[in-house]
Amino acid sequence: MSQQPFKTKKSLGQHFLSDGNVIRKIIEAFPAQAEDWVLEIGPGTGALTQYLWPRYPKLEVVEIDPQAIEVLQHSFEGMNIHHRDILKLNWEEIIPKGQTNYVIGNLPYYITSPILFALLEYRKYFKGALLMMQKEVAKRLVASPRTKDYGILSVQTQLMGTPEYLFDVQPGSFSPPPKVTSAMVYVHFDKAKLPCSDKMLKSVVRTAFNQRRKKLSNALKPLLEGIEPTGFDLSVRAEEWSPDIYAEFALQVERSRR
Repeated sequence: MSQQPFKTKKSLGQHFLSDGNVIRKIIEAFPAQAEDWVLEIGPGTGALTQYLWPRYPKLEVVEIDPQAIEVLQHSFEGMNIHHRDILKLNWEEIIPKGQTNYVIGNLPYYITSPILFALLEYRKYFKGALLMMQKEVAKRLVASPRTKDYGILSVQTQLMGTPEYLFDVQPGSFSPPPKVTSAMVYVHFDKAKLPCSDKMLKSVVRTAFNQRRKKLSNALKPLLEGIEPTGFDLSVRAEEWSPDIYAEFALQVERSRR
């Protein structure tokens, strides 16, 4: 790898992995095969990339920082580097069809949720995603109903995939060290198609949790005008419903509007 000096940018939330043991654990946890297409999000100067590139000839990366891209181009000749803002990425444009695809990445804390929602939206193209994120967010992905961490991310991720909390990563494993603990999560995109549309599910879940202290009979009022879904306890709060109940409720609301 290039030894060019590199100054991390706080504005981009850059905290680069520097712990060889953690990097090894991440590589060992990644289930992609040599023939699979792999997209790395936010490679920075290539701490993970240097181990991915020899294993996955179809590896491509998305990086926003021009200085980091210069390092990547110097270090990984021939690799397809997308100089893009991940939040503005045209996923359909770069994802190959008709083969097995994976995502891996150390996600910037300040845009973790939007990236996760984008991956969920395009989940049909991926077999799985191995992601580093703030521990607080990782706990939300796997949270159970009736817990404080259970919310929008929990419901949508668990209905659209199977999240698996792997291990914690301490601040000292990064340069510069963040102020919080991180965690690795693997999301298996192994769920059957939802009975309702993604759009309706998102609307129901977000409407419910945006007023999570209210009973669902009040929180969901904007969606219930002229509609009387049956078989649901609306006297409880949002965290009481399991993901499957949200999917069934969204289906009934959607059907009633046709």
